[in-house]
Amino acid sequence: MALYVEGLSGRSAHKGMAQFQEMMRQQLESSMDAELEKLVDTVTGADRDVCKKDFEGFKNLFHRFLQVKGPSVEWIKIKRPPEDSIQPYDKIAARGLPDSVADSLNKLVVVKLNGGLGTSMGCKGPKSLISVRNENTFLDLTVQQIEHLNKTYNTDVPLVLMNSFNTDEDTKKILQKYNHHRVKIHTFNQSRYPRIHKESLLPVAANLNVTGQNADGWYPPGHGDIYASFYNSGLLDQLIKQGKEYIFVSNIDNLGATVDLHILHHLVSQPNGKRCEFVMEVTDKTRADVKGGTLIQYEGKLRLLEIAQVPKSHVDEFKSVSKFKIFNTNNLWISLPAIKRLQEQNAMDMEIIVNPKVREEDMKHFVTLVPLVCTGRL
Repeated sequence: MALYVEGLSGRSAHKGMAQFQEMMRQQLESSMDAELEKLVDTVTGADRDVCKKDFEGFKNLFHRFLQVKGPSVEWIKIKRPPEDSIQPYDKIAARGLPDSVADSLNKLVVVKLNGGLGTSMGCKGPKSLISVRNENTFLDLTVQQIEHLNKTYNTDVPLVLMNSFNTDEDTKKILQKYNHHRVKIHTFNQSRYPRIHKESLLPVAANLNVTGQNADGWYPPGHGDIYASFYNSGLLDQLIKQGKEYIFVSNIDNLGATVDLHILHHLVSQPNGKRCEFVMEVTDKTRADVKGGTLIQYEGKLRLLEIAQVPKSHVDEFKSVSKFKIFNTNNLWISLPAIKRLQEQNAMDMEIIVNPKVREEDMKHFVTLVPLVCTGRL
């Protein structure tokens, strides 16, 4: 059975469908705004202000999610990155170091991503508090590494921990043990975003509690949230006023991610106006790294490609160490003024990964929206 309307051309039908889809998107955004407002009303005081800032970020993410029309990556357009886009480390190291390494180090901040729990390692609590060697935890060893830098070069490199609502309380309890170490430690929290129902696309949670029945209702959005949450915390401005120019970002459980003086000198030695604003440490991909992100050239630009973005029919090709030879270590050097500029211009146009989740007890399907850390226009 077909419906025929006289005078309705194919072009008109297409326009009508586009208008209908836009109306549905607006309705979904309006419904989401109303639900988020209800959640805001369940808290008061400073928590309310933090919640509002978090939700502004989520609204932007949700808006971009609704605008997506099909896959974010067309496989046929993917190309290998140009050879000159990756600087060999030996070439950078061959330039040597300046007489005053301290001048470079005093422009640096070390940021550790500390939002994860140790459940994947069979432990409770923050991953950073797991004992690694001789009863030293990941956090102990990180503090020792930075303290060694500060003592060796008579510098003031601070440590910043990006916590989540899962790790913040336990981490802050332990920080007092480092009061007499030669490291200033700051913390800020990444956002708290609502997990949404797959069918209705509305929040799962009924209030802002993150325990009990509400435990599945919230999630920390991960590494890609560092720009907005760092900026919103006020800490970014504070560090810029202190003369800091770059952050070195890595995972708290990556003890091999230490400050490399050659890379730092490579960044700060360039003239103002021509400095790199974003550097990713990469290495050769091995068969142990087949699920990790890789660099590609896409429509004339460098982009990070994660396995969650890859169509199922091309997953084996993505895992190939011959076609995709580069592995993202997730060690990043980022300009603080660049983060500030792009946040104030609302110019962070990042890719979104949609992660499905099924609650085992009732088999309900939820969705989390996660921004990629390396696709902003830096």
